[in-house]
Amino acid sequence: MSGVGPQSDSFEELAMPLFDQLYNFAHWLTQNREEAEDLVQETYAKALKGFSSFQLGTNFRAWMYRILRNTFLTSRTGLRATATVPLDEEDGPELAVENETPETILVRRSNSQLVQSAIDDLPVHSREVLLLCEVEEMSYQEIAETLSIPIGTVMSRLSRARRMLRDHLGRRLQGDEAVTRMAKGN
Repeated sequence: MSGVGPQSDSFEELAMPLFDQLYNFAHWLTQNREEAEDLVQETYAKALKGFSSFQLGTNFRAWMYRILRNTFLTSRTGLRATATVPLDEEDGPELAVENETPETILVRRSNSQLVQSAIDDLPVHSREVLLLCEVEEMSYQEIAETLSIPIGTVMSRLSRARRMLRDHLGRRLQGDEAVTRMAKGN
């Protein structure tokens, strides 16, 4: 891309630092490495083509996420609206556990799967707001710009998504406790 002109150079300077973040978001949306790569490639191609319409001084990150999201929503995967959003087990530093047993590994994995399943069950608009806020750490304003919705809608969708997630997990955990009590004969 370098050497094409000053406009493409500034695009490269703005866009390349976002590559990993956009790829991660695309992968969470598509649940497929190849589709995520294609989605990011198409996003960059569309963004470069439309860069002349981008207003310098506005939020470039939100602009790129909006292009990625719109491209996803018009793709075959997005139209099916069946994309799932797994949580990456390596979200943060792991604390060293000296006595890791098969049981603790099983509990950790089952908890991760439980949360992942609960997020998968959220409607797409709730899932994407939750991901942008909690995983991508976007501000409400950035989410509003990315999704082209009012900031109040962002806050209500996020609140609703968190409540649905909490309710789903609560029901599931209560069901697991009841099964455990029955198995123990209580």
